[in-house]
Amino acid sequence: MVIAQKSDLPQGTLDLLILNVVALGPMHGYAIAQRLRQVSREVVNVTQGTLYPALHRLENRGFLAADWKQSDTGRDAKFYKLTAKGRTHMASEAESWRRLAQAVGAILKTSEGVG
Repeated sequence: MVIAQKSDLPQGTLDLLILNVVALGPMHGYAIAQRLRQVSREVVNVTQGTLYPALHRLENRGFLAADWKQSDTGRDAKFYKLTAKGRTHMASEAESWRRLAQAVGAILKTSEGVG
């Protein structure tokens, strides 16, 4: 099975994926990484060295807010939640992705049956 690292994802994709996961409700970093892996059927596997810089970037841009809380395991963890600004950005980026995916799909269809 192919495991996509951040370097395999087109630029900006990881941020969009994180925003979509956090839109479900406040989550700590480990839960975000697990959710990305589960939903993608283990295709997207984000390491801590990639995830946490992205979370800090999204927090600094005002797309995520964070609070320290106790996790299910009893440890203190930073929980991230989507802000209104983040929700607006997520919707805009998701629409751009849909348009791009449709365009790429249309182009790929032109070569079906060739070869």
